[in-house]
Amino acid sequence: MAAIGVHFGYTCACVAIYKDGRADVVANDSGDRVTPVLVAYRDTEQIVGIAAKQGRVRNAANTVGKVKQVLGRRGEKPYYEITAGDRPEYVSPSDVAKLVFHKLKETAQSALGSDVADAVITVPFEFAHAQKRALREAAEAAGFHVLRLIHEPAAALLAYDIGQDCHSGKSHVLVYKLGGTSLSVTVLQANGGMFRVLNTHTDHSIGGESFTQALAQHLAAEFKRTFKHDVSSNARAMMKLMNGADMAKHSLSTLGSANCFVDSLHDGIDFECNVSRARFELLCSSLFNKSIQPIRALLEQAGLSAGDINKVVLCGGSARIPRLQQMIRDILSPEEESVTVDVSATDILVKEVDESGAEVFTVLLPSGTPLPARRHHILSGGGKLSSLCLEIYQRLVAEQPEKLAKVQKKENHDIDTVVTMKR
Repeated sequence: MAAIGVHFGYTCACVAIYKDGRADVVANDSGDRVTPVLVAYRDTEQIVGIAAKQGRVRNAANTVGKVKQVLGRRGEKPYYEITAGDRPEYVSPSDVAKLVFHKLKETAQSALGSDVADAVITVPFEFAHAQKRALREAAEAAGFHVLRLIHEPAAALLAYDIGQDCHSGKSHVLVYKLGGTSLSVTVLQANGGMFRVLNTHTDHSIGGESFTQALAQHLAAEFKRTFKHDVSSNARAMMKLMNGADMAKHSLSTLGSANCFVDSLHDGIDFECNVSRARFELLCSSLFNKSIQPIRALLEQAGLSAGDINKVVLCGGSARIPRLQQMIRDILSPEEESVTVDVSATDILVKEVDESGAEVFTVLLPSGTPLPARRHHILSGGGKLSSLCLEIYQRLVAEQPEKLAKVQKKENHDIDTVVTMKR
């Protein structure tokens, strides 16, 4: 039995199977190829996916989402508080992730008609070791045997067989992913099946939900103008508008205009509004500009020009927005038309950092270095040294470095130490 592929995103997840000589992302029991990463708790029942999303307006307090943002992170609130009957209960992020993985497992089994166990799971490029471990453990708790965790940018390349030809030579590929809650841009060098990340950027302050929220605020303003009621501070009404705005946003990727209808938005008043694509693009103009800013910076840091990019791969639901695609095309003008991947999957790298001396950090393996790797560094210290304590860290954004190894070597002369790390 071939392994299945699992993409566990911040807002959505999906599963791909290999059947009849091809790999396909399969639909869940609701007929959708993506499953919302949402779990709703009601009495003794756990509701996962689209059903949890549909009932979120009425059960917002007991609906948990965006679990990937806190999974495996230190210093975050370790439990979600929900109400079960008359008393509060607490669920951990790993418990929520386990239920989502179990739902994905059921989806794969339904499509294959048999039990599945082996899985390859995608992780963001910037995921630290603790986050990867937490994701793996949640999948294993759901019954998966995790063969490998793979990074998302490389998965996007593998999905279209980019860089697999041994005779094609080196090429530069830009992978642009705009997911629900984050933006990631990665520049890779592909050469005969080997991928090397030249530079990457992740921004958690912008994502597809940012565009949805901008449209929802516009709808709230239209409702206020028409009915003289301000619902911007009404959480339930705004959640209804977010749902309507999300559907309209998806429609505007293929249509020139979209109709948004919300039943009983406020005081029994139904709300209907038509939004054109031009209006949507105007409302989100600042978000579009923010979304493409990292591209030029990444190319400059990697020592590349726009003309050096041979191919562009677009991932994530919001990368389907026509205006965004055109802006990326205007910057890069790739040799081949951009390809859009529904959802990505796959790995290859880690970020390694090391510290030497008194609070002085030296980069041993820069971000994007393919592993395994060998580096030779000469570290100097003042005075006569008879012993050395070398501490190796993994850099985490906005967190304290995570210690990977500690090496002690006592010697009266030269100190030569080899550190081997396995993942």
